[in-house]
Amino acid sequence: MNTLQKFNIKEKMILGYMPILLAIIAIAVFSLQSLNQFERINKDIVENDTVLLLTTDKLVDNLLAQEAYGRRHMILGSPQMLELFRQRSHAFDSLMDQIRALPKRKNIPIEQLASLHYELNELYTKNFASLNNSAAGPVPRYDNQIQGKLDEILVLIQRIEKVGWENQHQKIVNASTIGMRTFRITGLLSVLGFILGFVAISLISRSISRSIQQLKSSAKLISEGHFDHYPNVGTKDEFRELASSFGDMAQRLAFLEVIHRDANPLTRLPGGTAIEDVLKNSLATNKNISFCMLDLDNFKSFNDRYGYAQGNEIIKATAELIKSTISRYNSDDNFVGHIGGDDFVAIVNQRHHRAICETIIKEFDRMVPDYYNVKDRKKGYIVGNTRQGLEVRFPIMTISIAVVNVDPQSPTNHLIIGEIAAELKGHAKSIPGSVFVVNRRGQKRQQPGFRPKLVGQGGK
Repeated sequence: MNTLQKFNIKEKMILGYMPILLAIIAIAVFSLQSLNQFERINKDIVENDTVLLLTTDKLVDNLLAQEAYGRRHMILGSPQMLELFRQRSHAFDSLMDQIRALPKRKNIPIEQLASLHYELNELYTKNFASLNNSAAGPVPRYDNQIQGKLDEILVLIQRIEKVGWENQHQKIVNASTIGMRTFRITGLLSVLGFILGFVAISLISRSISRSIQQLKSSAKLISEGHFDHYPNVGTKDEFRELASSFGDMAQRLAFLEVIHRDANPLTRLPGGTAIEDVLKNSLATNKNISFCMLDLDNFKSFNDRYGYAQGNEIIKATAELIKSTISRYNSDDNFVGHIGGDDFVAIVNQRHHRAICETIIKEFDRMVPDYYNVKDRKKGYIVGNTRQGLEVRFPIMTISIAVVNVDPQSPTNHLIIGEIAAELKGHAKSIPGSVFVVNRRGQKRQQPGFRPKLVGQGGK
């Protein structure tokens, strides 16, 4: 089981089918070998035994025909019969040559047969010679010798034929034995492959099932709020990667839970605790970030003039504007938080801070006049009273952004960053209109950033 943990799911599945595959290969190889043996046996039967049996039949036919033509010649003295006798004799010799040419002719007394046939021809030759010297017909002595020699040759041919039949029978028996052995071994390999395959697949299924159960248990624990739980499936396959993703998800859920608990009830953006944690993490990982503090100018006067409900609409619209602007720049460093009231925080990748600030200012200045009535919009200000009771003109709302570009090489902490941002924000609010000012950690001078056309007049 421990060995299986080293493989991924694909490799495990291959291992599960490996015994069956090996059994199939072994069966195929053994079957091919058996077929090869069958082929050799069949070839041997066709090229040796069948040829031998057919040849022995022809030997008998030619021998009997030769004997018949010889007797007719002895009776009739016909030259044609003599010629046919000789042709049959040559044909018999040719058939014996065919037997000699067989690849396997063990236990075949072909030379003995040739010797007997030669002796038979010699007897016929002497008999034919005696006919020329006597008119009394065939000599009985030669006739008996010829008959005896014929019987001897026929017995020998029968022996040869018997050898052919025995060889053929033995090869058929061998083929049957090979077939039965092949059947048994093939069956054994099939059963063995099935058993090994079943065992391998069972072990693999058990390993996969255990990983799934562990992930299922981890998912249940995480769903119950145990975000510190990290699933460990003990394998090196895709389930380990999935377990790692579960762990990352748990960490993310833990972070989101903190954000949710700390979220501003109006904008649902993370509050002070989450902002502090994100900033600490960014500093700890030496990320190139820009810490942006955003504040609405003249918001209190607007709230006093139009009421808290309309003020809340401005707050929510500003939050959406900041989120939508930052979302255009895909980066893991981007974060938006709501400190409270009209104060927001954005943590963005340092490469994008200028474009983000310029876009927020441009869109805010375009959006905010719509929240004033026509009369105030035309005047470009609203009239309100200070705490001392003095009547003051408050311009149309603007937005001030303080940007602290963090240098990863310069030691700092979240408290120092917050102090610098607060100081920069005070400087930005002293400048009329919507502006952003930038300070790089380690620089003493604070530089004003982009400044669009002023809308209305008034202090901050």
